[in-house]
Amino acid sequence: MSAETLKTGTTTVGIKTKDGVILASERRATMGHIIAHTHVQKVFSISDNIGMTIAGLVGDAQLMVRFLQSEVEVYSMKRGAPMSVGAAATLVSNVIRQGFYLGLIVGGYDSRGGHVFSIDGAGGCIEDDYVSVGSGSLFALGVLEGRYKKDMTEEEGIDLAISALNSAIRRDAASGDGMLISVIGKKGTKELPEETIRSRAAELGFRYPN
Repeated sequence: MSAETLKTGTTTVGIKTKDGVILASERRATMGHIIAHTHVQKVFSISDNIGMTIAGLVGDAQLMVRFLQSEVEVYSMKRGAPMSVGAAATLVSNVIRQGFYLGLIVGGYDSRGGHVFSIDGAGGCIEDDYVSVGSGSLFALGVLEGRYKKDMTEEEGIDLAISALNSAIRRDAASGDGMLISVIGKKGTKELPEETIRSRAAELGFRYPN
């Protein structure tokens, strides 16, 4: 892998809450030691009930997002029902083994509630209450380990995601330049506006975007 390859650097977070899941990331992309872009999309809506975060090579990530969006849509058309979160995660874990340089989080809400799966480049797929993937994940996981609790409210989950990302941004040079946060629940997916994230970060005592 060349040092000139465009990578998302990255800290991504997935958190299971009482009524759904929170998917979040920062927004920096790097090329070697250079900050190549500062407004990178790393949280994607796959369908009304499923989302995915990306870490790794940008080209591979974009291809994987398009693939999963297409497969989930075809499944829904054929079956007349949405794909479960677990089925989507299994599909991605099977495909990623073909040579994608990625670390992913697949999360969403289905008939059995909220689910968060971490998926590694070897195809490992593990469900958990909270996960973090990417170069800043060690810093984020320290916050998640200390502050996560079962049946968190949506508001508590959002604040935890901001806190975890803030920790990574402070210590990981490949993470930074703002945040993206999506909430997935019974009513579908909603993306938090930039100003909402900024004000919540301020209330928590964090500088934003960096």
